[in-house]
Amino acid sequence: MVRKIIALAYIILFATLNVNAQKELFPFQSKGKYGFINKSGKVVITPTYNFADKFNDGMAPVKLNGKKGYIDASGKAIINYEYDEAYKFNEGLAAVKKAGKWMYIDKTGKTIITPKCDFAYSFNDGIARLQIGPKIGFIDKTGKMIIDAKYEYAYDFSEGLARVKTDSKSKWGFIDKTGKLVIDAKFDDCFDFCEGKSNVRIGNEQTGKWGYIDKSGKMVIDAEFDKAFKFCDGIALVRVGDFKTGKFGYIDKAGKIIITPKFYGAFYFNEGLACVKLNSDKASKWGFIDKAGKVIIEYQYEFPVDFDEGIAYIKKGSMKDGKSGYIDKKGNFVWSE
Repeated sequence: MVRKIIALAYIILFATLNVNAQKELFPFQSKGKYGFINKSGKVVITPTYNFADKFNDGMAPVKLNGKKGYIDASGKAIINYEYDEAYKFNEGLAAVKKAGKWMYIDKTGKTIITPKCDFAYSFNDGIARLQIGPKIGFIDKTGKMIIDAKYEYAYDFSEGLARVKTDSKSKWGFIDKTGKLVIDAKFDDCFDFCEGKSNVRIGNEQTGKWGYIDKSGKMVIDAEFDKAFKFCDGIALVRVGDFKTGKFGYIDKAGKIIITPKFYGAFYFNEGLACVKLNSDKASKWGFIDKAGKVIIEYQYEFPVDFDEGIAYIKKGSMKDGKSGYIDKKGNFVWSE
């Protein structure tokens, strides 16, 4: 019995280390081919692919000789290159397209669901969207249609709810996994729930205001911003002022401004840092701030990015002859082309 427990512990430890290793692999491009590096910048999988996406659920979709398949963290082909489209695994299944038909496969490549649809989306919260003609519905992991395709606009489930809109003339509301409308369709725009809140707009795109609701539909942060984005790392990006002259800053979950709106451009916080830009002129560059608004990595990059597992892919210098690669949170290159 003791030996079995020890053996099981080793298996769990190996699986954990393997998954962590896969999470820490990042796609890069060299001379037109894609490969993968680790967090230290070491090439782990030689660039041989026509395209490569990030690892998720232990596998990464890649393209070779015009077809897509899946590899593991060693670069071994686990699922053959036979698909015209292949998306990342999520919750154990991946949406793929072959010979004009969509299907969901498991990690062995076995076909699990063969929906009749025009487009199949990834599973989230145990449910996946299907585009059927001009309408969108939802299936569960058995392939059963649990919410009829009756929405002209619909997005993935997030934190148990999905935003939907019947047609172009209607407003946005939220449904639960039974298809019940649990937050009335009364918003002119809205986004997925994240960290318990959804950013919503009341009024038209030009003059309407943005605020935040909770899962009961209650407005918990007043609609007073000219633009508001989802919460990440406990902080949300907002804009004060119009599209052309407005400035970006950040609020906490009480709606209090914690970083003054002074940025011409800004991204979400992720892993404790956010990418921001101070000015609108062409010479202005992007840098990174922390949650106190302090500049951690100086303004020097051509476009905004997020950190992922401790590194970020950036472009430094001109688009023509600048330097591209991954940096760490101190701004040091760990890999560059």
